Amino acid sequence: MARHIFFISDGTGITAETVGMSLLTQFDLYDFEYSTLPYIDTPEKAEMVLGQIAGAFHKDGEQPIVFSTLMNPEVSKVIAKCPGVIIDAFAHFIPRLEEALGLKASGQAGKSHSVKSPDQYHARIDAVNFTINTDDGLHPDYYKIAEIILVGVSRSGKTPTSIYMALNFGIKCANYPITQDDLDHDEIPKVLKDYTGKCFGLTIDPVRLNQIRTQRMADTNYATLKQCEKEVRATEAIFREYKIPMLNTTQLSVEEIATRIVSEKGLQRSPR
Repeated sequence: MARHIFFISDGTGITAETVGMSLLTQFDLYDFEYSTLPYIDTPEKAEMVLGQIAGAFHKDGEQPIVFSTLMNPEVSKVIAKCPGVIIDAFAHFIPRLEEALGLKASGQAGKSHSVKSPDQYHARIDAVNFTINTDDGLHPDYYKIAEIILVGVSRSGKTPTSIYMALNFGIKCANYPITQDDLDHDEIPKVLKDYTGKCFGLTIDPVRLNQIRTQRMADTNYATLKQCEKEVRATEAIFREYKIPMLNTTQLSVEEIATRIVSEKGLQRSPR
């Protein structure tokens, strides 16, 4: 079954997407089609959105689901006329918070993703720069100031996880790829020996690794199932020998991988 989902906001739309996608994970029988419409901050823009929602309704024969984080009452009034099911992410919570805090909400759009603390913002930017500079084994001399070093075979999820942790958690995360050259020595790479306490291993099912590598470098030894199995098993053996915690990333999203690592290592997440 197909159903169109709209995320509408007078800001970036990130909050509407985050709330909506979190809720929709509980309904896996539908084939959803998504549209994110940010900066709908005037009644005129809202009128244009009505046409898009109506078009989706006539096309699918089902009411679209509309996740809204609109703060402007005039804009919300226009969107309320749409032929969709509106789920307002703020309507239920803000009145209760106003009552509990004894304050009126500011009503400003985009507040959830604005820079609240310049120091925290710059800390995240520094973490991102650090992660980019140490990606894929670059600048191992920086490991002394790394908060964590992700280690694993090529295509096990190290780079996207590192960037996510830096951008969202403000964590200085380096990553190092275990290669066949490293495995020929049957021990942890020399550049990591002094930092095993900072290391966290990522592993992956060899069959899935074979699929990923084949998409990128088909017809190479690097992509064969035999090579994938050899690398994964040897790398896992190194993790066990040096007591490096590891996580299988096969069925996990980047968000899940990052959150589990931060929790297991007890790392401090920087507030956004």
